[in-house]
Amino acid sequence: MSQKSLQEQREQRLRNLESLSERGFESYPHRYRSSHSAAELHRARSEITAGEEFPEERVVIAGRAMLLRRMGKVTFATLQDASGRIQAYFQRDQLKNYTSVKKVDLGDWIEVHGSLFVTQTKELTVRVDSFRLLAKSLRPLPDKHRGLVDKEVRYRQRYIDLMVNPDRRDTFVLRSKAVSFIRRHLDDLGFIEVETPVLQTIPGGAEARPFLTHHNALDYDFHLRISLELHLKRLIVGGFEAVYEIGRNFRNEGLSHKHNPEYTMLELYWAGRDYLEILELVEDMYSKLVQEITGSMILTYQGQKLDFTPPWPRIDYTDELATRMGIEFDLLDEQQLRLWVHDHHPPADGEEALGNQAFNQVMDKLYDIYLEPHLVGPVFVMDHPQVISPLAKVHPKRPGLVARFEPVAVGMELGNAFSELNDPLDQRERFELQQQLRQAGDEESPPLDEDYLVALEYGMPPTGGLGLGIDRLAMLLADVPSIRDVILFPLLKPE
Repeated sequence: MSQKSLQEQREQRLRNLESLSERGFESYPHRYRSSHSAAELHRARSEITAGEEFPEERVVIAGRAMLLRRMGKVTFATLQDASGRIQAYFQRDQLKNYTSVKKVDLGDWIEVHGSLFVTQTKELTVRVDSFRLLAKSLRPLPDKHRGLVDKEVRYRQRYIDLMVNPDRRDTFVLRSKAVSFIRRHLDDLGFIEVETPVLQTIPGGAEARPFLTHHNALDYDFHLRISLELHLKRLIVGGFEAVYEIGRNFRNEGLSHKHNPEYTMLELYWAGRDYLEILELVEDMYSKLVQEITGSMILTYQGQKLDFTPPWPRIDYTDELATRMGIEFDLLDEQQLRLWVHDHHPPADGEEALGNQAFNQVMDKLYDIYLEPHLVGPVFVMDHPQVISPLAKVHPKRPGLVARFEPVAVGMELGNAFSELNDPLDQRERFELQQQLRQAGDEESPPLDEDYLVALEYGMPPTGGLGLGIDRLAMLLADVPSIRDVILFPLLKPE
């Protein structure tokens, strides 16, 4: 629609609003109350016959006019509320201010009063005997046949997307139900929900670039958190035994179909448990959640069937990665692995050779190339190398590895869990190694958090910890290809 046409329509709608005001309609009233939702009316009359009348039942329903059909002495309107749609019927002989209906535009919010009847086409309808304007839409809705097809506009103006695409609203209702289920599940297990700081002096708990902000009153630079982890584990030190938080993390990194710089995580910590018991929690919670939301343990994501019925397969990180790379030497042999990487992954022009990067980065990138993208799942990837796991407890039986797992589905990491490292001396050594990497130019290695080390020195009991991505979980449940489809207002470059 041209800018001129849009302006002309806006001016006409303003004239319609003025006309309604002159006829005694309140332009923007303070409140409204529907007697029923659209869905409730349909459920109450699930079995109907053409021509039925229900004059004894008075209804009041409010919604946005999504369709208007004017036929001289009668007008049909399709009203949409949060639950669905219902048809309204305006007839000149039964409505004193029928001429005012002509001033109602597509997109307007109106409240109708009347009784129910069924049309000859068997559509439940409100026979309107009075109505009022709740809000005038000064801008036209997108074309009803084309809808809102521009993804950029959908994400940037989500309110329009939700308005004209009810299935999009269903996605976010589903997400909300999933989060509510997780809360109930953890509450029933005795967990306490807590809140930890978003503004932090030292961004820790993950390897990622943080966002920086300045506090004027304190004249101090703070970071937006990149993880919930270290503050939650401080609470375990303080005496809580089972805590969780569902909150936002912020990472100053790139965007992709599965990455948004601002995203939602569940993190929990459970004293007395190890990573295998946390694995059982994940398996149990996810399978019950999928059953609750979809009605089945099996869901389809982008054409692939995912069976969440326990037990899920377990895959050994080092064994499986070595097999897929086709190597026979020990994957943890840094010298041999670097030689292999130099041979098989020569650098492109202007790029740093992968084999010259920090060993933890080499390992991560090989996993991203050879293993994770090829896992359909759901599956648990088990027992990661210590070099990529600075906060996890060493494996009790396998030197060089840690007690850790990641749930993966459709080539996408869904979470991360491990037996938490609670040895303050070991933790200090690993933090100091990260500082060496940071000083060598690794911007993702976090600064050393001395206060966290002090907390560990007071003693943290054996603890299992877990982080799960809420956005990626919602992607699976809603069967949508992009993380932007499950975030109401995803980050976009300003126009």
